[in-house]
Amino acid sequence: MTDRSTVEQPARSASANSAIGVVFILAGFFVLADVTLATTISTLLLGVIVICAGFVEIAMAVWAGGWRGFLWQTFLGILYVIFGCVLFSMPALGSVILTWILGVALLVSGSGRILLGNRYLRHGRRLMFVSGLFGLAAGLLILVGWPSTGIWVIGALLGIDLIAHGLGWLAAARGPAVSA
Repeated sequence: MTDRSTVEQPARSASANSAIGVVFILAGFFVLADVTLATTISTLLLGVIVICAGFVEIAMAVWAGGWRGFLWQTFLGILYVIFGCVLFSMPALGSVILTWILGVALLVSGSGRILLGNRYLRHGRRLMFVSGLFGLAAGLLILVGWPSTGIWVIGALLGIDLIAHGLGWLAAARGPAVSA
């Protein structure tokens, strides 16, 4: 039996992995330099994506034929287009809405992980509990500071994620090169 983890990965040299890592880290610091602008751009881009998804949903409703689900699918497509237009035309309001949704999602997710860790897991209970505490704390911090957190949270999380991704590539560069 072959190890799929090494077979399906493309061959990259340590220098290529390092270069990718450095690009991601630089992009992360670039984003963190102006988190408000990054939040606005992210919201605009998401608005365009949601508008496109709405039109695809409507097209799929028409293309599928028949009345079964047509009204529901068309209604959802229209809601997508409306929400995408709000995100695109009013990115400040859109980022505030998205940040509130993120705060609530983190709060619910963190609470769920705390419950899961306490009640159902035998192994990894403490790690799941700590993970839940971090999620709960992040959600509370976002919601307590809301709506002002809506201006910068998305950009800050994007910048931090890019830096973490870059560090992951740098760590991969330190390991042995994978050949096909």
